[in-house]
Amino acid sequence: MERTTMTDTTTLERTTPSATAIVEHWVGGRPWAGESDRTGDVFDPARGVVQRQVRFATAADVDHAVDVATDAAAAWRSASIAKRQQVMFAFREIVNARKDELAAILTSEHGKVLSDALGEIARGLEVVEFACGLGHLTKGAYSENVSTGIDVYTLRQPLGVVGIISPFNFPAMVPMWFFSVALAAGNAVILKPSEKDPSAANWMAAALTEAGLPDGVLNVVHGDKVAVDGLLEHPEVKAISFVGSTPIARYVYETGTRNGKRVQALGGAKNHMLVLPDADLDLAADAAVNAGFGSAGERCMAISVVLAVDTVADALIDKISDRMGRLRTGDGTRGCDMGPLITGAHRDKVASYVDVAAEDGASVVVDGRGIEVDGDPNGFWVGPTLIDRVPTTSAAYRDEIFGPVLSVVRIEGYEEGLDLINSGAFGNGTAIFTNDGGAARRFQNEVQVGMIGINVPIPVPVAYHSFGGWKASLFGDAKAYGPHGFEFFTAEKAVTSRWLDPSHGGINLGFPQHT
Repeated sequence: MERTTMTDTTTLERTTPSATAIVEHWVGGRPWAGESDRTGDVFDPARGVVQRQVRFATAADVDHAVDVATDAAAAWRSASIAKRQQVMFAFREIVNARKDELAAILTSEHGKVLSDALGEIARGLEVVEFACGLGHLTKGAYSENVSTGIDVYTLRQPLGVVGIISPFNFPAMVPMWFFSVALAAGNAVILKPSEKDPSAANWMAAALTEAGLPDGVLNVVHGDKVAVDGLLEHPEVKAISFVGSTPIARYVYETGTRNGKRVQALGGAKNHMLVLPDADLDLAADAAVNAGFGSAGERCMAISVVLAVDTVADALIDKISDRMGRLRTGDGTRGCDMGPLITGAHRDKVASYVDVAAEDGASVVVDGRGIEVDGDPNGFWVGPTLIDRVPTTSAAYRDEIFGPVLSVVRIEGYEEGLDLINSGAFGNGTAIFTNDGGAARRFQNEVQVGMIGINVPIPVPVAYHSFGGWKASLFGDAKAYGPHGFEFFTAEKAVTSRWLDPSHGGINLGFPQHT
């Protein structure tokens, strides 16, 4: 059957949103409607309007997709390493050549500005490139003559069908983090993207088909909790990868493991940035603005709390405020610095934390509510917001706000800052800004967080390391991508073998002799 290309399946004219357009599932190498008549709204966040609908799968739809993937997995696991590498290389080239097209989709449905969208794609492609090295990454080990004439070696083999449940904030990068490794390792994949911005998943599925991935090896099922539970409970789905909020990560981990699956569930965060008196305050202010307001703060590696030693807090706040005044909030297609939030409900929730902080005694230094924007006033806007003297008892400090709200907590010194970070429920990422190498070395040793930046604001590891936090930020033993990724998506076998020497009556490999 002739393959369907991306241009056949993706109609995303930003200028003419239409609520009648429907994002279908992608099953068996082509769009598929399924049996459900349930759909969800997909908004243009910069305009506050519904631009299309997305299908919501039934349990039977999920079962069908898993059946298709199960059939495809048998052949894909037997495909040579060279073949799998070729597909991943080709996918990388397609995405790189058409990244502007994919970025436009991200901006249209998520709202992030085009520069952020392109950055997301670049970070996703890093993992695709890493996965192209699967020949090295899936090698086993060999021990000769562990006992007389006995050798032991290990094999790494694919699991079969695996599920990926990805979040709205990185609709291209996070799926690439997981499916590139899973596919390279020889698994078939069911991807359940966020129903808030689903089109990027279909675009990438079509790109993989164009790259030569056999039909049915990667399938996309859209929907809500019905689709999630279908993957968590299906006996043929052997593993689940998830990124999202901590309560849902815990649910995914508990439900998936109860059903006998491997689970890596990455949860929420409340990332702190500790600024010591000897820090370069210009560097720290730049970092706070970039890490606090990039992608409208809708990322689990955002810096949401600045722990400023009191002696430099005023100067640091002045520098941050000055930089915030130069940011332009608006439509992501207009060269702005920050776009809207994903939905109106989320916009209202983020804005409510500014009230909470003020009621708890904090000082609102820069208020992003009611900001004038370069865009449609009906969009889901909250501008960059800075709050000083936030009490650590306030929900504005404790909760993951997931928006462009930066809180400042004043501290006396290093010890108090470290104690605040370590006493938190989350342990995703953190940063320290200092020119004291001893303080930085002590911090990396003592802080109870999975990813640490030293004079770096967002410590997202490169693709050949692994991504993941501690405590309530990660459920399961395996982090994302890197060495952990290939270990997670493969199962190890240990083989102990003995072959009799020809002198014991086996095959004689010597020269033929006349007798």
